Order: sequence, then structure tokens, then C-alpha cells
Amino acid sequence: MGDSNEKMPDGYQKLINDVSPKPTVVKNVVWAFMVGGFICLLGQLLQNYFSDSFGLEKKEAAQAVVIAVIFMGAFLTGLGVYDEIGKRAGAGSIVPISGFANSIVAPAMEFRREGLVFGVGAKMFVIAGPVIVYGVTTAVVIGIVYWLIGGQGG
Repeated sequence: MGDSNEKMPDGYQKLINDVSPKPTVVKNVVWAFMVGGFICLLGQLLQNYFSDSFGLEKKEAAQAVVIAVIFMGAFLTGLGVYDEIGKRAGAGSIVPISGFANSIVAPAMEFRREGLVFGVGAKMFVIAGPVIVYGVTTAVVIGIVYWLIGGQGG
């Protein structure tokens, strides 16, 4: 191609600008906010339901919500619905815990034809694995620092 400092002809740059898709930042932000907000609203409704219907304390109800939302994210990924939501909502579907469930189930589904061990088992944590490793490592380091400065356990 030549030197990277070469200037492209003006007509070619105009053609690139004309055919390049224009980013729809405002629309993308609104969709992400609405979908992420809906997932959080669903979580709050579930927490209220678990508290009121089953008499769970706030902390126990929150744990039940995490389980339910992870299940729903994994289930919708298995049906292929969560990917469609993600195409429209972007970060609005990735940031909540349901997005973490999607990041584990999607690679497992993709590689299932390679078998349970070398497909699902080996590829399940391709995306989520680094998050888990660095999350656990950070938690251990913070715990050690907290212990060293004389913090009291929970």
C-alpha cells in the first residue's frame, strides 16, 4: 500500500464517507437505557414478589432474584432470543447479570457439536473466564489487604 502518510484523493474519501454507515448514537443510548432499565425493573418486581409472596428477607430475596435473572438470561440465550435483544439493545443487555449468563451460555451453545468435553466444557468460559479469574483474584487481594489493616469479618 505504501506510506501511511500518503493522502487519499478527496473524491475517494468522500465516497467512503457517503457509503459508511452513520452512527445512531442517540438511538443506541436510548435502546440500551430502556432495555437495561427494563431488566432492572423486572429484577425489582421479582424481589418484591419474593419478599411478599414467600416472606423472604431483603438479602434472601435479592439472592433469589439473581438466580432467577441468570436462569432467564441463560434460557433466552438457549432459545436464541437474547442475541436478538442484544443486537438492538447493545450494552443495555450486556451490563446486567443476565448478560453474564449470556456470555457463558452462548459459547457453550456454539461449540456443543464438538462434544460435551471438548466443545461445551472447554469453550463455555471463553468469554466469561477472564472476568471470573480477575474478579476472584481482585476479591482475594482486597480481602488480604482488609485483613492486614485489621478489618473485622462480617
